[in-house]
Amino acid sequence: MRLLRRLARYPLVWLTLAVLIAVLSLGAAGSTDAAKWLAIVYVGGVIAWTLLGMIRDVLRGHVGLDILAVVAMIATLAVGEYVASLVIVLMLSGGEALEDYAGRRARRELTALLDRSPRIAHVLVHPGSGSDEAQDTDADDVRIGDILLIRPSEIVPVDGTLLSGEASFDESSLTGESLPVHRAVGDEVLSGSVNGSHAVHVRALRRSADSQYQQIVELVKQAQDERAPTVRLADRFAVPFTAVSLVIAGTAWAVSGDPTRFAEVLVLATPCPLLIAAPVAFLGGLSRAAKAGVVVKGGGVIEQLARARSAAFDKTGTLTEGRPDLVAVDAADGFDEDELLALAASAEQYSSHVLAAGIRRAAADRGIPLRPAADAQEVATNGVTAVIDGRTVVVGKPAYVASLAPDTVRRDVDTGEAAAYVAVDGRFAGTLVLADDPRPESAAVVAWLREQGMERIVMLTGDTKTTADAVARAVGITDVNAELLPREKVHLAAEMRPRPVLMVGDGVNDAPVLAASDIGIAMGAKGATAAGEAADAVVLKDSLLGVAEAISIGRHTLRVAYVAIWIGIALSIGLMLVATTGVIPAVVGALIQEVVDLATILYALRALTGPPTGLTAPDGPAPAHASAGGPGARAA
Repeated sequence: MRLLRRLARYPLVWLTLAVLIAVLSLGAAGSTDAAKWLAIVYVGGVIAWTLLGMIRDVLRGHVGLDILAVVAMIATLAVGEYVASLVIVLMLSGGEALEDYAGRRARRELTALLDRSPRIAHVLVHPGSGSDEAQDTDADDVRIGDILLIRPSEIVPVDGTLLSGEASFDESSLTGESLPVHRAVGDEVLSGSVNGSHAVHVRALRRSADSQYQQIVELVKQAQDERAPTVRLADRFAVPFTAVSLVIAGTAWAVSGDPTRFAEVLVLATPCPLLIAAPVAFLGGLSRAAKAGVVVKGGGVIEQLARARSAAFDKTGTLTEGRPDLVAVDAADGFDEDELLALAASAEQYSSHVLAAGIRRAAADRGIPLRPAADAQEVATNGVTAVIDGRTVVVGKPAYVASLAPDTVRRDVDTGEAAAYVAVDGRFAGTLVLADDPRPESAAVVAWLREQGMERIVMLTGDTKTTADAVARAVGITDVNAELLPREKVHLAAEMRPRPVLMVGDGVNDAPVLAASDIGIAMGAKGATAAGEAADAVVLKDSLLGVAEAISIGRHTLRVAYVAIWIGIALSIGLMLVATTGVIPAVVGALIQEVVDLATILYALRALTGPPTGLTAPDGPAPAHASAGGPGARAA
């Protein structure tokens, strides 16, 4: 069965091999005419098929290297080297088989993600009864709120909330983290993670299509489907290499007066090293990035990462931890602290902003329950308004709140802190002060980018100037653009020089600038779907180190691709020059070229490994108390 699968995968290889054996057998039996015509018909068919493919490529604006192979096959047939013409076809088809094998080897980390996609879920039949009786259903059919049984060592099918005790999960396929992570009751469990040694119950939090692992799978599919720059990279060498090859072959014919010499030279000029080495290198780079916890959407992104000359960073959740903590509650006259926090947290439960989560978390820590709202709406980048217990509550930026409550009093805050302003029924109710420290690795990543030649590094944030400056100082960025709306971020990114420009962000409001940048990288560990869809690459770990990893992998991959191409060119031209003397017969030359293919492929596979960045995350946060900005930074 395995043999049949291999035959089906590479039909041209086995068919060419069968025809070659038949031609040799007929020649040995004295039926030279039959052998000759069998070779002519078969090779002629391959030439016609290749020419059709070339025409399709030209119509798509792609001028490739197949012309050399076609000329070599025609030349060998013209001078009577029928066996050599078949060996050329075998070499070309064998090169494609080698490329396929090497490509599957290079893609295996990406493919592993697809193969592990959870398909079955065990939905409890009688939840709450204490019974573990479950019905197996397709993961796509799980509904939000369903109670699922996750058995030991099973894959979690959808994102959910842990209901039963503490448990450990292997999240290595999601984040690359090799150690199990521990979750307590109420913690979120991500789809794609593997349960530990105890069965647990999980309440479905999202549908399958919206869950973390399925989002990653979609990104991987995009990465595999994207047309990498490998063909374009080879195209840059196609015309000069073709011209040089034809000149060498024509010169050999003219000097020797023997047309066979033309065929002998061109046999060694077949373009397999150019066509195979670069794709394998880029596939290897994609696979290595996936293993490092970064899903890159295609080889084109790998090349852009390698060439990036400017970098822009969002602040909240990108340069900072994205987990703001409430440090003070300052209630206005007529309100007490708990009432102020209760109203603000209840309004913020309808906001998706990371800072709203900090306010809600503070209320939960104080045992303050959230109240439902009769009406709620979020004004992008400004704040949120909700009707709670018949009272209109506004939480947001000082200017926004002041426009609705004229008696709003601005509060002085310490460096790195920001105040969320609250109004109730048109009256100023007080402020909530939040703070968010920079990620411990942010300063090291910024310094590494400078050491690697990144010419310009800037911060683009919707936060207030004082808060943005505090974070920038802590992480080593001197070029700060603060208090920006999403469209202003897009404009600044478009105007940045030098290019290509790399943009790193995490939130929904970063999606426009990520899409508009030359290279957009989303911090996707916390499931910012819109940002991940708009970005060119997604960092699955909750660490900025993934950005440095992506750039390092991109540069190493491009370097390997170029070196592999030059190895192929150098060996081919050197062998062509030797062949001009007539010491390499056409058949032998075709076989030697297969060795050149193998050499370039083996070198291209070096993209699967590479030098480390040398960066490690410090144990603690950056030495500055810096804020994520509060609702004053809802565009951050």
